[in-house]
Amino acid sequence: MDEVGRGALAGPVSVGAVMIHAAGISASPPTGLADSKALSPKRREQLVEPIVNWANRTAVGHATSKEVDQVGILGALRFAGQRALQQIQASSQTNLSQGGVVVLLDGNHDWLTSTSMPGKAPPVQLVLKGDSLSATIAAASVIAKVTRDAAMTALDLEHPEYQWASNKGYASAAHQDAIRRLGTTGYHRVSWRLPQ
Repeated sequence: MDEVGRGALAGPVSVGAVMIHAAGISASPPTGLADSKALSPKRREQLVEPIVNWANRTAVGHATSKEVDQVGILGALRFAGQRALQQIQASSQTNLSQGGVVVLLDGNHDWLTSTSMPGKAPPVQLVLKGDSLSATIAAASVIAKVTRDAAMTALDLEHPEYQWASNKGYASAAHQDAIRRLGTTGYHRVSWRLPQ
């Protein structure tokens, strides 16, 4: 699993999940697969179909900006991660909370199984720089990024003045200037320190 949108001022935070059965680990991952941040938008989009064909299951879960405001970014990441796992479980008819499943999670913090928000999740193994070391984490980052970018481009049609099609909700100069001039929308994370 990997997340995108964590530092954005607007839009959802999204978590990608890619499931590989142990028997399929020997299959080669798609050529050119890397951390989504190291790939061009075009290359990320080109990798989606090969990732879907390579993996047993893929999913992307989202938590809204309102959920980020309500429970904080870590709680929202957990919501998005749990939603991605629910999609994987529903499509594979595999009980992910029973033995044999391990989630490789990019980073050094387990936001998926936070004790402050109890819930069932498979065991988590943290992988520092996992999006550059693990093909499954890199694949999860790519599908999450492509999915979230498409959502922000669609939201740009509602609010073109914030230029979300290009900045994807992050703190670009144009986005910050639009917030100063026009205020916020229902897609902004109003609990965050936004430009006044």
